[in-house]
Amino acid sequence: METMNRVFLVGYMGSGKSTVGKLLAERLGWLFIDLDCFIENRYQKTVSQIFDEEGEMVFRKMERQMLFEISKLENAVISTGGGAPCFSDNMQEINRRGTSIYLQLTAENLAARLQAACIDRPLVRNKTKEELPVFIQEMLLKREPFYTKASFTVDNNESNPQAVVDTILNLLPQS
Repeated sequence: METMNRVFLVGYMGSGKSTVGKLLAERLGWLFIDLDCFIENRYQKTVSQIFDEEGEMVFRKMERQMLFEISKLENAVISTGGGAPCFSDNMQEINRRGTSIYLQLTAENLAARLQAACIDRPLVRNKTKEELPVFIQEMLLKREPFYTKASFTVDNNESNPQAVVDTILNLLPQS
């Protein structure tokens, strides 16, 4: 059986995909790719600009196209956008092309992490402190059925990125 040389990190925005992804890639000696940053570099626009100017559906098409492109790279840790696994058959493709890890957090912990980032995240930009945890809980109800299709689920509520990386390394098939 061929060993998978791609790890996809999935989870809601603010779940630690970029932080954990960079550390994991470093430990593996692999490339780290943040799907949203990849899209921004390719289209020379921020995700927020694409959402505002083109709409979410155009963004989701771009996202899918870029996901397929980067999932051909070898020895890569790929941090997907929070919504990427939830559209088309993206989660099925992610699992076909590598090992997927769902970084799971409670809605309360996600809200606390995102509170400071509300300005630059299109889906939570205009939410108040009171609205944010409610909105996140509603979104998790919709998205968790996709996230939980990941190869593995890792609890990231303790917010210790190195410990999460250790856990992931123990889950990955050894080559």
